[in-house]
Amino acid sequence: MKDKGAHPGAERGLLTASGPSASPSWNILKKCLLVDGIAVVAMVLAAFILTDMHGVLSVLSGSLLVIAFFGLSLLVGHIVSRRMPSAVMGAFVLTYIVKVVGFAAVLLALGIPDWLNKPWFAGAAVVCVLVWQATEVVIFSKQRFLVFDESAVPAPGASAHDGDSGESEAKEPTDGQ
Repeated sequence: MKDKGAHPGAERGLLTASGPSASPSWNILKKCLLVDGIAVVAMVLAAFILTDMHGVLSVLSGSLLVIAFFGLSLLVGHIVSRRMPSAVMGAFVLTYIVKVVGFAAVLLALGIPDWLNKPWFAGAAVVCVLVWQATEVVIFSKQRFLVFDESAVPAPGASAHDGDSGESEAKEPTDGQ
């Protein structure tokens, strides 16, 4: 395919499509950690200014709980996609079930510590969830995925009978048959 809309001074030639994003789960995880980390720092500063160390610890624990919960899925998705790409969705589902049961068990076993400031804990958790999910959606929408295997598509101009001698075997109908 020729690029007919290219600038006149641009080199003319065939356009090549870029491939899928390398390691999409890893890219999403890194960017979500960065953006959520910025939000956590802002909330810790706000808790430090407006409350005491209990507020800061509550913000950190609520934020780290959310980051661990969401980050674990993306980390498992990254590891599984490298070893067995067809099993990624199953790994996500299994990880989600393990996380829900595991985190619920840990939270129930720990109970509510005396130092926990419930509004700051809940507020930090909600903010982290919203920031993480928004970042994940934006970054995911920019990822490139291979929809079909381009190596299986014959090259332009190649015939369906690549192994044949190139001659058509169509027969002319004869009279009487």
